[in-house]
Amino acid sequence: MAPPRASWKGYLKIAEVACPVALTAASSSERVALHLVNRKTGHRVHRQFIDAVTGKPVEREDQVKGYEVEKDEYVVLEPEEILAAVPESDKTLNVSAFITRSEVDDVYFDRPYYLGPSDRSAEEAFALIREGLRAADVSAVAQTVLFRRVHTVLVRALDSGLAATTLNYDYEVRAAEEAFADVPALRIKGEMLELAKHIIDTKRGAFDPVAFQDRYEAALAELVKAKLEGRTIEAPKPPKPQRAADLMAALRESAGLGPKGPSGPVPGKPAARRAATATASPRRKAS
Repeated sequence: MAPPRASWKGYLKIAEVACPVALTAASSSERVALHLVNRKTGHRVHRQFIDAVTGKPVEREDQVKGYEVEKDEYVVLEPEEILAAVPESDKTLNVSAFITRSEVDDVYFDRPYYLGPSDRSAEEAFALIREGLRAADVSAVAQTVLFRRVHTVLVRALDSGLAATTLNYDYEVRAAEEAFADVPALRIKGEMLELAKHIIDTKRGAFDPVAFQDRYEAALAELVKAKLEGRTIEAPKPPKPQRAADLMAALRESAGLGPKGPSGPVPGKPAARRAATATASPRRKAS
């Protein structure tokens, strides 16, 4: 199989060391392709842009971008004006800092790419940068113009090459406080928490991307096959939301303890704590 074509070629520059590199997409866009079809005729439907006021179709050459300044009032931006406003690309990934991978929260990650040397003469300089990053256990933060936009890129050593991940800007990432504003600050403790920790411990493992399949794509492919064969597929029933009592029973069952629980202690709960819990409860004196 032929290697994927580079979508960008330029230089990776660290101080005075410049290395010619090629950028290729690390993720594939292959999907089950679905088209819009006229239910009555079975013909494919094409999208058409319509003027919101006149209701008439707008030809491609008359379609321009605009910024709404007031209701239904736009500043029109011509294609050549937008092109002139975009910073010129010097085709250089300029490294500004070296950081540890954990310093960047995953919410800032945008798209992954691979970086490799663009020609044989660059192999030694490329290897020097790669092994330097690996030996120091750091990632490089760089900026450049990619696809007509200035991008911040995180570069790290990966196998015999480099991984380059474009990062979202701060204004593009919504604050977590806003997203979780309506989530109550509940405290979970006691047996429920111990059971949850036990279940997590029993399911510890390593991430293997091969083990995870795209169920949506597989389901679409199976649906198309079933339709061609004249079969019907039943939609799976969604799980019911659980009440607190049901949640405890589900935790016990997940831990293999049964709905009523064992006569013994919760797995993973220290004996010292169990003893402390038992002595903390005062007993009623015998009459």
